[in-house]
Amino acid sequence: MAKVVITQVRSAIDQPKRQKLTIEALGIKKLNVPVEKDLSPNIEGMIRAVSHLLKVEYK
Repeated sequence: MAKVVITQVRSAIDQPKRQKLTIEALGIKKLNVPVEKDLSPNIEGMIRAVSHLLKVEYK
């Protein structure tokens, strides 16, 4: 299964609550701390929803 490394690079302050909850659901706790996930359609959708806050690297 493909892996993806997700890093939050912009703050979620002043973003809608739904986007804050999506960041939390991705397992991101702090800025600039990478999280590795298995790539699935669910994860892809969450990444797309908050892509303006993230840096994504596909492995």
